[in-house]
Amino acid sequence: MFNIERWKEIFQSIQKNKLRTALSGITVSLGIFIFIILFGLGEGLKNSYSDLFLNNANNVIYVYPGKTTKPFDGFKTNRRIQLKNRDIAALQKEFENSIEYINPALFVRESISYGLETFDFDISAVSPANQIIEKHVLMKGRYINEKDIKEKNKVTTIGRLVARDIFRGEDPIGRFINLGSRSFKVVGVFQDTSGDTEENKLIIPYTTRQQILKGTDVVGNIGITFDQTIGGSGAVKLSDNIKSFLKKIKSVDPTDPSGIRVRNVADEIDRSMQFANALQIIVTFVGIGTLIAGIIGISNIMVFIVKERTKELGIRKALGAEPSEIIKMILTESIFITAISGFLGMILGIIILNSLDSGALQEFFITRAGVNLNIALSATVILIIFGVIAGYIPAKRAAQIKPIVALNDE
Repeated sequence: MFNIERWKEIFQSIQKNKLRTALSGITVSLGIFIFIILFGLGEGLKNSYSDLFLNNANNVIYVYPGKTTKPFDGFKTNRRIQLKNRDIAALQKEFENSIEYINPALFVRESISYGLETFDFDISAVSPANQIIEKHVLMKGRYINEKDIKEKNKVTTIGRLVARDIFRGEDPIGRFINLGSRSFKVVGVFQDTSGDTEENKLIIPYTTRQQILKGTDVVGNIGITFDQTIGGSGAVKLSDNIKSFLKKIKSVDPTDPSGIRVRNVADEIDRSMQFANALQIIVTFVGIGTLIAGIIGISNIMVFIVKERTKELGIRKALGAEPSEIIKMILTESIFITAISGFLGMILGIIILNSLDSGALQEFFITRAGVNLNIALSATVILIIFGVIAGYIPAKRAAQIKPIVALNDE
């Protein structure tokens, strides 16, 4: 029940003891403020890991050829392995029930020109499956398709930044640009959520590139997508089976670590996200430690406050004040100071997080630093609850002191 007299006494006590009140409030505010900042930065770290690994498809196995380190089946060591079109066909046949798409890729280095200007962009010679793996989103036109692969068409789908820099506001669809000495027709423009790196690329059919390279059937690496329902263990098993199969058909020693290399993105994501989660747990524990330090600080201050007011409380009891009234008075003051200070610290922490320069934070691998409002409120409420407990224990002890003992306190 609201008691105006009690509140008058509380405000008089606060006004009389400004330094003591300020120290109590700063202890509470600082505890929740540091917790909010640390937790928010931990969230930003986890966001960076998510953005880094989840912007592309996460059900991908990449296969890279290398050099053998062991002699095998009549072949000497240091033999360079090459992946070819027939290996792609063999993989499709062998794992037709497990894999969804196969994306052969070639690294291309060619000068790019339009009109009298020359440009420097990356060129990827790939299959249509590249759009799914890299999560390219069409802005206009179309992506390279199976007809382009089959007919070895000289067409290209370009990134948003390529279109901006080469055509400068012109509609690029249907125009021709030169890749090396050959003219390619622009059939589409794409964008990518991962940003500038992908949008600075040109996409061409890998078979067209093979034809330019005097009819070779060699590919640089292969990306393979699989059904995600097989789970993490199934993905690991599939990548091992693909590696073993390719070693067999390419005559590579089964124990050779370098002849055929396989990278399982799903497995990497699991490990990386586990690391990010572990870091956030550590940061959260540091924040909780800060809250505990704040709670201890509140407890010490409340003990001091009650000790300082021992004579006053003794006089109140001598005048007939009930122990419950003394406890309510001290608890109300404790709750008031803790709540106001806690919410101020929470609001300040959220404001600071929102005002942090996202560009500067990205240098430290922190993206979209922030804290969920429910978590911030929960932490603040917890601190207030412990502030109540911290005030209740000395208040109850003070309420039990006999008036004569309290009046004789030095």
